Order: sequence, then structure tokens, then C-alpha cells
Amino acid sequence: MDKLDLLQGIGRISVFVSLLLAFFLLTVKTENKLANRLFAWFFIFSAIDLSGFFIDATNRVELNLEIFRSTACLLGMPLFYLFVLAVCYSDFKLKWKHLVHLIPFIVVNLVFIPRIYLSFDLSLEEFLKTLNLKPEIYFIQIMIEFQYAFYIISVFLILRKYREIYLENYADPSTSTYKWLFQITCVFLIAHSVVVLKNILRYSGFREIFLWANVLVGSIALFITCWFIMKALNHPELFRGVNSKLKLTKEILPEVEEKSESVDEQNDLIKIQILNLKQYMIEKEPFLDPSLTIQELSNQINIPVRELSILINHHMNQHFFDFVNEYRIQKAMNLLKDESKKQLTVLEILYEVGFNSKSSFNTSFKKHTNLTPTAYRNS
Repeated sequence: MDKLDLLQGIGRISVFVSLLLAFFLLTVKTENKLANRLFAWFFIFSAIDLSGFFIDATNRVELNLEIFRSTACLLGMPLFYLFVLAVCYSDFKLKWKHLVHLIPFIVVNLVFIPRIYLSFDLSLEEFLKTLNLKPEIYFIQIMIEFQYAFYIISVFLILRKYREIYLENYADPSTSTYKWLFQITCVFLIAHSVVVLKNILRYSGFREIFLWANVLVGSIALFITCWFIMKALNHPELFRGVNSKLKLTKEILPEVEEKSESVDEQNDLIKIQILNLKQYMIEKEPFLDPSLTIQELSNQINIPVRELSILINHHMNQHFFDFVNEYRIQKAMNLLKDESKKQLTVLEILYEVGFNSKSSFNTSFKKHTNLTPTAYRNS
């Protein structure tokens, strides 16, 4: 089997697996249907892009269709960007304004019309010889790189804000959604770097190296798609969104400070609120609820959620996530040292104090005590 046969084989398998994953995402039952549909369409367009590994044009009409197919890669990153928004924000909805993401795809195809789509004065062989040297081809490659940089940066910014909002408003120690999306984005960044290197080799004259680079790109695409399938099957809970209307403390603090009373009165009120909050946490132990949110705690202690957010995240200088975990860890420490609780395993204790993951419990416990739970119990 030569390199071209190998490349075509990998391409066919990648397209099949991508379409299989898209079918799974479109048919699986889930609360976040929009995210699944966006991700499914991302894989459908990925399959369209990967089909270029084994599709050969035999005439000018087919070549035009093949060139049009290749421009579909400009729809991949917008779909991934919208998918990330749909996963991160539970109230995200598609709107007419999102059609703006089609502009690069439309512009490129309009640019291609005069000298590529409508150019029939040359034979197929002659046209192919000059195709890669046309300014329009350079244009789409530059457009792809600028578009990719824009969306990859935008996705990282979305993930950063999502993580900050999550830590400020939720006490559930599971941040698997953020980690998964961050991993996906990093994998895409690495994969795209390989594609850029491959495109540079296209003009280097090293045809053999270019063919092997195509094999590598196809293999990476196949690996990524299979990885997504394993993630989807083993971790269906990854779609965990937050409300997009939630604001970070640094965004709402100026609004509250403008309406506040004198500095002395404000400081006295803050001290009283902190004391009442700490007393409530000790007496009522709301942190035992693994899915506790700042909104739920706000309802319990009758403090507006905006004020509570500022109180914890700004005046106490803690994320809500860390604030709640301190009480969980303190209760876990007491249970680990309690002689009457020796029969309880570490796993039983972590569930009892409000954690739902052994890894997150161990991480938080070591952060607060510099010891593992087992080492602390034996110390």
C-alpha cells in the first residue's frame, strides 16, 4: 500500500467515524439539544472537509464542486465556537445575529467566482497547474488562519469567564465541563499547527514530505474523532452550563458601590453580614448539598444574590467555590479525627461532607492541609 492509498483509507475511516459521531449526537437524548446539534454539524462539516483526501475531480465542473467543498472548512470553527457557548451557558439560543459567522465563507466563494468558478478557458490539467498559485488560493489560506486565530482566542476567553462565573456561583466541585472543553481547544490548536505546517510544505517542492504530512493530518483527525466518541459514551454529564446572565463580581461591584451608604456604615454592615454568614454555615451546614449554588444560599439567608456574591468574592476575597469547600474540608477533618467515625472510609466521608468526586476532594483537602485525607487521619 503506497502513501496515497493509505491516505485515502484513513480519510474514508475518518469520514465514516465523524458521520457516526454526528448521528449519535443528533439522536442521543439530552437536555442540551442545541449543543449536541451544533457539535453534530461541526463533525458533519469535518467529514466534508476530510472527504477531500479521497475525492478526485475528473472535469472542470467536478473541480468547481471540489473547490466549493474545500471552502466548507470556514464553517468548522464558527460551529465549534457556538457549540462552546451552548455548553457553557444553559440559556444560550441561536439568533439571527449569529449568521454573521457565515461572512468569511460567503466572501471567499464570491471572490472565487470570476477567476475560478467561471474560468473554463483552460483544460483541467492546465488549470490545476496554476490553481495553487492564484491569489484567490492565498486569500482563502490567509482567511482561514485569521479566522482560526479569532475563534480560538474567543473560545479561550469564553472558557476563562465560564470558569470564573462557575467558581463564584457554584459549589459543585466538578469542573469536568471546563476541563473537557479546554482539552478539546488545546487539541484543536495542536492539530491546526500540524495543518499549517502541512500547507507550508505544499509550496516547498518536497512532495514526499507533503504526502506524509497529509497522512499525519488524517491520522490526527481520526484520533480526535475517536477520542470524542469515547468521551461522549463515558461522560454524558459533560454538558453543564451556567446562566449567561450571571455577572462576575468585578462587573457588578461598581454598580453597588455607587448606591452604598457612608464608608463606616458600609463596613459595619459588611462585618455583621460576614459574621451572620459564617454562623449560618456552621449551624445549618448548607455546604452538605453537593450542588449548592450562591443563588440557593442567598435564598436561605435572605441576602440578595448580588450582595452575597460581593460579600464572599470581594470582601472575603474568596471564590464561592473555595468558601464552601473550606467548611466541607473542616467537617471532613473533624470526621477523620473522630474516634467514633473510624469505621467510615475516606470515600464515605467525602460524600457525607458534600463532595461527589474523590479526586476533587483529595485536591481540595491537600490545598487546605498540605496532607492527603489518609495521611491526615494517620497523623
